[in-house]
Amino acid sequence: MAEMTLVRAVNLALARALSEDERVVVLGQDVAVNGGVFRATEGLLQRFGPERVLDTPLAETLIAGLAVGMAAEGLRPVAEIQFMGFIYSTIDQLVNHASRMRNRTRGRLSCPLVIRAPMGAGVRAPEHHSESTEAMFAHIPGIRVVIPSSPARAYGLLLAAIRDPDPVVFLEPTRLYRAIKEEVSDDGEAMALDRCFVLHEGADVTVVAWGAMVHEALSAAEALSEEGISAEVIDVATLKPLDEATILASVEKTGRMVVVHEAALTGGFGAEIAARVAERGLLSLQAPIARVTGFDTVVPLPRLEAVYLPNAARIGEAARQAVAFA
Repeated sequence: MAEMTLVRAVNLALARALSEDERVVVLGQDVAVNGGVFRATEGLLQRFGPERVLDTPLAETLIAGLAVGMAAEGLRPVAEIQFMGFIYSTIDQLVNHASRMRNRTRGRLSCPLVIRAPMGAGVRAPEHHSESTEAMFAHIPGIRVVIPSSPARAYGLLLAAIRDPDPVVFLEPTRLYRAIKEEVSDDGEAMALDRCFVLHEGADVTVVAWGAMVHEALSAAEALSEEGISAEVIDVATLKPLDEATILASVEKTGRMVVVHEAALTGGFGAEIAARVAERGLLSLQAPIARVTGFDTVVPLPRLEAVYLPNAARIGEAARQAVAFA
């Protein structure tokens, strides 16, 4: 078992999928010769050849449409979009074709494709490179939305996404690509989709997060423990379909919830989680649900990026207020 970064774990999962299933094809801008902008596909062209690892033009609509066609014809394409800010051109293909394939053909065809893209801020990138608009994809019926927060989960969840018979949008937090290392076993074991992970047990307040914000939540939980506040931290991991049972069970135990995401506040997926808890766990709540999020503005350029992003201090303050609520 080797210790590795998240981007290396993604590379390892792609290599495993390519070696185990000849139907798997990797495609996207610069994924072959250059190994991807973050080197997530480095070395795959040399190992599996140009018929399995394909460079495409800079045309996101084409990339998504090609992936839909491949999937409908029995392949399992894994398409990379260089940054989430460039992913919006794919929505036509995802909404009108990928997500509807099973329904449109009454189950005769499915669309087993994966769209991978780096997401989120924190690396001082220019405009269009720091978006976190996962809620947009979670709104599309028929599409799974998966966001890993660690190398081991990136490996296991990506394998599960590639093997899934329906389309998956797999978003990789750019900030985490090389920020943390973890032991990952290249054993080919997929990790269950559609479930949350309880990363830190607690009794006083539930903190729900995904992506890079999971680590801010864990840092906040550590600081809160020194004050005698016990925070339970949940990594959502798969936003759609949502494992609401794990979240509701935690809120039933703690009576309080803070939802954290770096996307803008309005219409963020945190609102969906809050609504579900309000609908199905209202009698467990002892305080209003709090949201700690980005702001309703374009992600700022590097000088103000840290002001925009939620951090452990903001999460901790929200948790304290929830615990102190009478």
